[in-house]
Amino acid sequence: MRRRHVLAIALGLAALAPAAGAAPAAGPVALRPFAVVDDPVVRLGDLFEGIPAEAAALPLGPAPAPGRRSVIEAPLLAAIAQRHRLPWRPLGGEERAVIERPGRPVPREEILALIRGELIRHGLEETAEIDILGFAPPLVPPAAPVRLAVEAAAYDAATARFAVTLAVEADGMPLLRQRLAGRAVATVPVVVATRRLAVGEVVGPGDARLVRLRAERVRPGAAQRLDQVVGQQLRRPIAPEVIFAAADLGPPEVIRRNAPVLMLLDAPGLALTAQGRALESAALGAVVPVMNLASRAVVQAEAIGPGRVRVLPGAVPVMAAR
Repeated sequence: MRRRHVLAIALGLAALAPAAGAAPAAGPVALRPFAVVDDPVVRLGDLFEGIPAEAAALPLGPAPAPGRRSVIEAPLLAAIAQRHRLPWRPLGGEERAVIERPGRPVPREEILALIRGELIRHGLEETAEIDILGFAPPLVPPAAPVRLAVEAAAYDAATARFAVTLAVEADGMPLLRQRLAGRAVATVPVVVATRRLAVGEVVGPGDARLVRLRAERVRPGAAQRLDQVVGQQLRRPIAPEVIFAAADLGPPEVIRRNAPVLMLLDAPGLALTAQGRALESAALGAVVPVMNLASRAVVQAEAIGPGRVRVLPGAVPVMAAR
């Protein structure tokens, strides 16, 4: 038998108790085919309209659980009307009343945090997340404060499986116990972008943040520390909340390809300079081929700063004295 029918029968039996002596309706009485109740009790006025206020307030039985509904069929409606001396009869036997009670789900995050905290005391890694199999949040009255507790928690570190009993208590509903089971999931730290970054941008302290994600969702090569990312230059664009890949980062370029550079040659008792053109881009400390604009000779030089290179020994072009 479906739950809504069980609730309807229980409501009907409660309605057949002796009436409280309220005055019968003087005018026409109409059935309410649909009613929303906020109280834990269904009253006569939730089923019928056009009845005196004192009759409307008479309790008939328990309301459905929060978020559920019950259906009261024509025979039970007729019995309720007769018991309370209401001038109403079903016309064709198809009449019914639907009683619905609003409910709000307890936030999933709140439940997961409570269970995780309890499982940590049973050996769960503090950085792990948990998955609950087939989880449906319990429903409670919309305005009622909720009290949650975890009972009978068990955790198996070898299989990463757990089982708990969640106790949910709120005003206007009986204590609810829900058995939950699931698994623990390992997490790892990763660095994600806080904004969209273009190719060539240098990542600043506010452009990245450290988060923990499930290890099964993180690809090899992901940056896992902020010092791997901040101060590095992007080789590919990146969108917000995307993980930085180590392969897409490198030292910032201080020399741009085809850009003019100042070439320096330091030797004992001698310091020479010349104007050159970088043939490749280079980061600080990298070796880059440079063409001397005066001699057209190409030498290998070390990038020592923005637009500045130091010619390596053994590769000296013709240079003008400084």
